[in-house]
Amino acid sequence: MSDAYKVSAMTRLRNYFLTGFIVCAPLAITIYIAWSFIGWVDSWVKPYIPNSYNPDNYLSIKVPGFGLIVALVLITLIGFLAANFIGRAIVSFGERLLNRMPLVRGLYKALKQLFETVLSNKSEMFRTVGMVEYPRKGVWSLVFVANEKQTEINDKLDKEGDPLIAVFMPCTPNPTTGFLMYVPKSDIVVLDMSIEDGAKLIVSAGLVAPEVKSKAAAKGVLVDGPMGNPAPGELPQPALSKRTASSLPNR
Repeated sequence: MSDAYKVSAMTRLRNYFLTGFIVCAPLAITIYIAWSFIGWVDSWVKPYIPNSYNPDNYLSIKVPGFGLIVALVLITLIGFLAANFIGRAIVSFGERLLNRMPLVRGLYKALKQLFETVLSNKSEMFRTVGMVEYPRKGVWSLVFVANEKQTEINDKLDKEGDPLIAVFMPCTPNPTTGFLMYVPKSDIVVLDMSIEDGAKLIVSAGLVAPEVKSKAAAKGVLVDGPMGNPAPGELPQPALSKRTASSLPNR
């Protein structure tokens, strides 16, 4: 057996292994996270389920996910009760009690506003992905651009014709943490990629980048007006052909 054949066989085996790893690793991690979440919910809910309703007392094996099902049913039931008059009165009474607790009320209000923004009002979430020069000139960072809102910050710092816009600069590889910054609208370069593609780019540390869309020439056009994108006249011009008119064949 020649050395070239051995090297070729080893290369194929390595490629097969890497291909299998790419297929199996995301699936295994997803199953592990889902299984851990189910076990975590079960460990919290099952101790409060009466023994007569707990299937673990009748079966020889534990039923995974039963606590999660019970939690989903209870949350849905609480939402149904909170939607009527009596439920709203009970919720208001509980919130008044929390407002009298100095440390708890701030945490409760912040968490409630966060969940209401993310789950209830989709229009208040980040609308697009952009780039800003940070931490210095010439170095660009990916940010999520929020909707324009007139706040006290805008009243104090806005310049005429160039308002400040709230942007969130996530950290890699955990996009749930980052920095909130107010950036002039003219300093934001808006990208065509979706929020999901931007999150993938952050999580993968730049390894998983979305495909470039065919309408890249129009990336300076925005829905709500110009930001930091170059004007159509400022876009790079295509390179001229090296062939001159004299080098073209006569017709």
